[in-house]
Amino acid sequence: MSGSAREFDLCERGSCTIGRMTPAPSALPALHRELLDVASLVARSAGTLLLDRLAGARTTTAKSSPTDMVTEVDQAAEQLIVGLLRRRRPADSVLGEEGASVTGTNDLRWVIDPIDGTTNYLYRSAGFAVSIAVEDAAGSVVGVVFDPQRDELFAASRGGGATRNGAPIVCSRTSDLAQTLLATGFSYDAERRRRQAQVVAAVIGSIRDIRRSGSAAVDWCSLACGRVDALVESGQQVWDYAAGALIAAEAGAIVGDLRGGPPSPEMAYGAAPAIFSPLADLLRSANAGAGAP
Repeated sequence: MSGSAREFDLCERGSCTIGRMTPAPSALPALHRELLDVASLVARSAGTLLLDRLAGARTTTAKSSPTDMVTEVDQAAEQLIVGLLRRRRPADSVLGEEGASVTGTNDLRWVIDPIDGTTNYLYRSAGFAVSIAVEDAAGSVVGVVFDPQRDELFAASRGGGATRNGAPIVCSRTSDLAQTLLATGFSYDAERRRRQAQVVAAVIGSIRDIRRSGSAAVDWCSLACGRVDALVESGQQVWDYAAGALIAAEAGAIVGDLRGGPPSPEMAYGAAPAIFSPLADLLRSANAGAGAP
């Protein structure tokens, strides 16, 4: 492999920006390297389980609404992840979407989503991933998202850049709002979905188009490598953005909400730097900050 192939990554989208230099693993703090190694191993292990069980029969249970589903594979994958983490990092805390809650003895917390994109998984459609982040008192310090169908492992550490399968990536350099490809998602709550659709209808005439993958983690990584130019969604939970938002930020995107704060369940927003402010203005004019999208 040539030096340039090792140092840079070109995404599948033809206009994807070439990746910036990322520190070699040996240049990262030892703790960051350890956490990345553990997160990557665990994410790949869980991804293998997802693929092994993809074709099998599904048992589903509704959670927050009739459209918010959990499968037995979500639960099995979370159990696998927690078991591996407890063996590798027994002093750390753990928070999982499917109910895992472990109180550790230090200030590190693992935030896990065993299947981000459960509806896609349920329908055996593309667009699901394993999302694993590690937080300290200042926020996410490490993030890993593994898309097992594409065999793509996105990873980042705070201050260490972002990679896809080990090769550095950066976000889009789009500067034209009219050419912006915007990723979004829709709530499980029917009334919030209606409001979100109204916002989409209000902005779609001012941008290139909308994309809806069905997985917040996949969307954040698409932002990170230039497959989309921006992302906006209300209702994401911490396990939806803890890993992906760090990966996008380390790839050069600006991430936050629409009011100058960090991503939150109220609003998660990220965009290429040149369009971050004008797109935020457009979204606020469409009342995107009022619970939709």
